[in-house]
Amino acid sequence: HPERGSEGRVMLLRAVFCVYLCWVWSARPELGPETQAGTGGAAPTGCGCGAANRAGAGNEGEGDLAGNSEHPADKYSKDANEEAAAQEMDLRSKMVLIQSNWFLMGTDEPAIPQDGEGPQRKVWVDSFNMEQHEVTNKQFQQFVTQTGYITEAERFGDSFVFEEMLNKEVKSTISQMVAAAPWWLPVKGANWKHPEGPGSSILQRLDHPVLHVSWNDAQAYCKWAQRRLPTEAEWEYACRGGLQDRLYPWGNKLLPKGQHYANLWQGEFPSHNTAEDGYITTSPVMSFPANGFGLYDIVGNAWEWTADWWNIHHTPQEARNPRGPKSGTDRVKKGGSYMCHKSYCYRYRCAARSQNTPDSSASNLGFRCAADPELRV
Repeated sequence: HPERGSEGRVMLLRAVFCVYLCWVWSARPELGPETQAGTGGAAPTGCGCGAANRAGAGNEGEGDLAGNSEHPADKYSKDANEEAAAQEMDLRSKMVLIQSNWFLMGTDEPAIPQDGEGPQRKVWVDSFNMEQHEVTNKQFQQFVTQTGYITEAERFGDSFVFEEMLNKEVKSTISQMVAAAPWWLPVKGANWKHPEGPGSSILQRLDHPVLHVSWNDAQAYCKWAQRRLPTEAEWEYACRGGLQDRLYPWGNKLLPKGQHYANLWQGEFPSHNTAEDGYITTSPVMSFPANGFGLYDIVGNAWEWTADWWNIHHTPQEARNPRGPKSGTDRVKKGGSYMCHKSYCYRYRCAARSQNTPDSSASNLGFRCAADPELRV
């Protein structure tokens, strides 16, 4: 029967087509969750975004799209996810164990007496851990993505930026300045993600120290990282790197054998930076030699918050693990920054110190964390 014969051929074709579909289905590559969820294409390989999203860490930023040849099924396996989680934890800075000891804190030859640099006194510090380098933009980005934290600069809506870092368009919108330091301008929209205000980005600076973080912001990060801010005594002991009574972490000469050991200002401040050290503003962490304890950028690059309240009156008596006053209005910051020059801000010495209110932020202010020995992670 013509119709029945035609129907048979259709059924045969359907059977062949079904067999073909089954063969294609069995031969397909395993699809990862991102593709199965309907992202419209193969999951990007090597970025770690899927595993990071699973752990709530979000995008790790620049450099994470470098692909590799791993199979999507392998990437989303239990073992691969556990490995990615471990790598995610490793985004926190490595810690250096600094052994307990006496050291000479402060100086009897203060360069800036009004800062309370003296008198020199003998201080004991228990063993502690210190982060190898300043907290970077990438590390702070992970913290914000995981926690949803909003910095104080973002909440206030502005932050202080060094004038030389701003373009003419941004400068034209600013009518205020700091009378005592006219190179500091309050820029609307300036924060850790936008260091020079709207239009600026950290994407090419993920390995630079995070800036525009207040003391309160730094505290929040260190708590999240299961760490804490160092005391001023811990910070200064760490800065000296095992040397006694020296100006800098590496000795008394600023440029031993003509070599730059820190990111500082060269030239005439604030009008001309010759950048002989290779950098106009911040530099990637670990760009300069480490001190005797293996710590990088302990002076220069960015100021670093400490745990202590500000006080300029110190006694010459010995002290053990001093922690500063119990209260105050400002917190101590140490180390100086890329803006420091001997003619203006000779505070890149280990004994030097300065202060800001806990909610202050600026384009040269960052931090690093410390931890007790039992919390070495």
